[in-house]
Amino acid sequence: MSALHDHTHCIADALTRADALCAERGARLTALRRRVLELVWSSHRPRGAYAILEDLSQQEGKATAPLTVYRALEFLVEQGLVHRIESLNAYVGCADPGAVHSGQFLVCESCGDAAEIDDPRVGAAIIAAAADRGFRVQRPTVEVRGLCKSCQENPR
Repeated sequence: MSALHDHTHCIADALTRADALCAERGARLTALRRRVLELVWSSHRPRGAYAILEDLSQQEGKATAPLTVYRALEFLVEQGLVHRIESLNAYVGCADPGAVHSGQFLVCESCGDAAEIDDPRVGAAIIAAAADRGFRVQRPTVEVRGLCKSCQENPR
């Protein structure tokens, strides 16, 4: 992300979309689930459950059970509001939660930011190659490691 990026807009947009999507689906976006979503969106870097748990406990001034955070994250994944980046065991906000799509992520090895892309050609190629082998794809998540534009231009 560039230095000029105002991330508060990302958070506000994500929360507004989550409110509308959950209302439309009849799903309960409780205060805790909403807070966990906000913490996931606090950065474009994938956030682990324990980092979220730590932030939540500090901000609430009391200990929160890990299972509580995991259940909230499970709900958010089920609703398509966040994605789990398997290789990092971490979560990142979904850029387009209302659309059905496969997870394709560009993960910067330098700064840790993750950008979601949704190229139907990638998903179709995976499904076709799997079908050729008699395999049925259930979750075609792709994680690509490399360097984002900012880190290429400004090596650390």
